[in-house]
Amino acid sequence: MTPDADDRACETPAANAHARTRACGRFTVVEVSGEIDLATAESLTEHLDAATARGEPDVLVDLRRVEFFDCSGLRVLCRAAARATERGGRLRLVSDQPRIHRLLMGAGLLGRFPPLPDVPGEGRE
Repeated sequence: MTPDADDRACETPAANAHARTRACGRFTVVEVSGEIDLATAESLTEHLDAATARGEPDVLVDLRRVEFFDCSGLRVLCRAAARATERGGRLRLVSDQPRIHRLLMGAGLLGRFPPLPDVPGEGRE
């Protein structure tokens, strides 16, 4: 890949109705909102692909504003976590929603994605 192509792969995608990316200290925070399902998972994928494109990514996926999240969203998270790990980094979830915790537990992913209650270094508003 040429340096220009590398730079384009690492560009932060524009915010959309379901995801936006921001920097927070050493973390890349992907804030997710609304409903994530088969029809909208691609909106999240583009942000997670960009967040995990560089070496040693430290990505936090903030699910606190999610209204609905299904197995399509879980697939996107698992893929992004694998990409982050391959690049020497990590991907973690931020969620204070019991239904997200139940979804992770039911899918057998709670151990892989133990949710943080908030973004480290940010106080609750």
